[in-house]
Amino acid sequence: MKDIEGKTFDVIVIGSGPAGFTAALYAARADLKPLVFEGPEPGGQLMQTTDVDNFPGYPEGVMGPKMMDDFREQAKRFGADCRYGFVNNIEFGELPYKLTVDEETTVFANSIIIATGASAKWLGIESEQKLRGKGVSACATCDGAFFRNEHVVIVGGGDTAMEEATFLTKFASKVSVIHRREELRASKAMQNRAFNNEKIEFIWNSELVEVLGDKVVEGVKIKNTETEEESVLDDVTGVFIAIGHKPNTDLFKDVLTMDDVGYIQTKGQSTETDLPGIFASGDAMDPIYRQAVTAAGTGCRAALDAERFLAEAESEEAIAQSHWK
Repeated sequence: MKDIEGKTFDVIVIGSGPAGFTAALYAARADLKPLVFEGPEPGGQLMQTTDVDNFPGYPEGVMGPKMMDDFREQAKRFGADCRYGFVNNIEFGELPYKLTVDEETTVFANSIIIATGASAKWLGIESEQKLRGKGVSACATCDGAFFRNEHVVIVGGGDTAMEEATFLTKFASKVSVIHRREELRASKAMQNRAFNNEKIEFIWNSELVEVLGDKVVEGVKIKNTETEEESVLDDVTGVFIAIGHKPNTDLFKDVLTMDDVGYIQTKGQSTETDLPGIFASGDAMDPIYRQAVTAAGTGCRAALDAERFLAEAESEEAIAQSHWK
């Protein structure tokens, strides 16, 4: 990256995915010549997704990686400079902000758009990773429709797990909730909704130890946490992990205001953060929706907010300079 060493950019986007590439597209069309560092997972979580059927503009559906390639190419068409690179450090003391990339390249930014996303928490078992996108998912809203009239399991016991279990009953014939304790962590309202749904069954004091199948999910092996006894559900075709997400915001810890989990807090309806010229978008600031289309929307907003910030800064500088004449 010697060609950008020491240079200052009006907009630097940290991260990719729907939020990052949409921000880059809008900034590029505003002639801001954004520089995008795509991070350790270029394209974000959608790179692990097979069929995407719920994004407008793809009537026949699209593979997740193909959609991210389309996003990237559209941003590049208008002049976005998209690069593989990981931002290791930012000096937040003054504008322009100084960024270190891949521990060796230094660049400066008049504004920064955060699009670092969030990562689903996984169980960490080998078979789970092997079958991700092939029946194993961390998003019921994204993938539930693929399991019409089938038996699926969901792992978790919080509000998200109960919400997704209830959602899955719209499609699946049966939803088995696997929970390692004998009571849920979810709110009473969410518990009651799940308990009163005849399609949902609960498998208490149990944990998922293996997802069965070679190319697709063909069942699951579970273990009772009290007796250590193992059993198999051999008619399961879908596995949904709902044990939470972790926003990828460690770079901004103790600098920007976050909630208890680490999602960046923004001001009002804007994408503004605590620091001037720094804007947050996508799953890094959204603990609720976590959809590609909503992430893209916040990427658009962040680019518009950055454009407005830069215009105001330029105007103030022009006024200040005129006072010295």
